[in-house]
Amino acid sequence: MQLRVLVVPNSRASELVGWEDDPRAGRVLRVRIAAPPVDGKANAALRGFLAERFGVPKSKVILEKGDSSRIKCFSLPDGSVLKP
Repeated sequence: MQLRVLVVPNSRASELVGWEDDPRAGRVLRVRIAAPPVDGKANAALRGFLAERFGVPKSKVILEKGDSSRIKCFSLPDGSVLKP
């Protein structure tokens, strides 16, 4: 499953904001991450956050595109379901 995420680093807390339509990328999941965008810290924190929210191991959450972009594309196992 492919998942597009719009990440907001340096937030007060890591939280899921919800789905929104982005003119650049289409439908994206907006996520706030407390980690700073330095040395891959925000990407690592986002990966762990998504793994926890989807109930899959971190090794199954793969960053496909957008290493240095706010809009990222992740690959997750098929059938993964977002937990409330």
